[in-house]
Amino acid sequence: MLSLILLSYYSGDRIRIAYRKLSELLALEQIPFELIVIDDGSKDNSYAIALQLEKEYSNVKAYQLSKNFTSHYGIFAGLQVCEGDCAMPIPDDEQQPYNTIVDMYRLWQQGEKIIIPYRIKRNDGLFNNMFANFYYKTISALSEIKFPEGGADLFFIDREVIDIINTRIHAINTSSILEVLRLGYNPHYYAYERVKGVNTASRWTLKKKIRLFKDTFFSSSTLPVKVISYLGLLFSVFALAIIAFYSYIRFFGNPDFWGKTLPGWTATVVIISFFSGLTLFSLGIIAEYIWRIYEEVKNRPGYIIKKKA
Repeated sequence: MLSLILLSYYSGDRIRIAYRKLSELLALEQIPFELIVIDDGSKDNSYAIALQLEKEYSNVKAYQLSKNFTSHYGIFAGLQVCEGDCAMPIPDDEQQPYNTIVDMYRLWQQGEKIIIPYRIKRNDGLFNNMFANFYYKTISALSEIKFPEGGADLFFIDREVIDIINTRIHAINTSSILEVLRLGYNPHYYAYERVKGVNTASRWTLKKKIRLFKDTFFSSSTLPVKVISYLGLLFSVFALAIIAFYSYIRFFGNPDFWGKTLPGWTATVVIISFFSGLTLFSLGIIAEYIWRIYEEVKNRPGYIIKKKA
């Protein structure tokens, strides 16, 4: 059985439309499935529609998170409650053709444990394209995770991988695609073209995008800490050179340095100001990691599924 995790956030009637189209397609392909609707704290009637679908169809299950945790945590929640032999999160905007689900299901039947769909090209507008390209290229270049060209945020995974994520991964300050790619399993990359004519406004605000970038970067890369170490070594050598240089000027050189009398406090102020800024910058980077350690040891959940009435 295939578990499809529908990520709902102010989805409204798109939930019912998605179920109808998926049912028709998967029935023709003789693929048994369940639809897990994860409502990410919507304030409209999205969850009510999902509950009504649950009453009408035995293969629909509706859940609502206690607040808007963003889609990646909705994916973790869906993986926790799904019962399929394989699973895939899907958005409600139909930008990814549903026939790609069938193709990936066939690849899974052939033995693939992790399948990563990615778009051949992006047409999300100048700003969104710039952010996406910067995000995926930066993470691929500076961390242990390598995204396909153009990036990816969804996946099709086997029950073995689902169980590992549910039992071994603490879903906090991270993203689902990051944890899937980190597991290995030699993922199969599946290219597809986005459905033309589907223009749904993105519900990812700038604040959410920045948080996603920070969570992904700091949970997958130790480069900033290494840079601090290298900078510390470099500027320690630089500081020693400055000390040696000014000591020479003081005891053996011309007291009129470059034609002007050198005040005794000039070098001190310059060096202190420079290294104070470097110290604060380094502490800020270290604080990002320490804050994540602090959040981890509190063992708080990354998401909360509300109990049904």
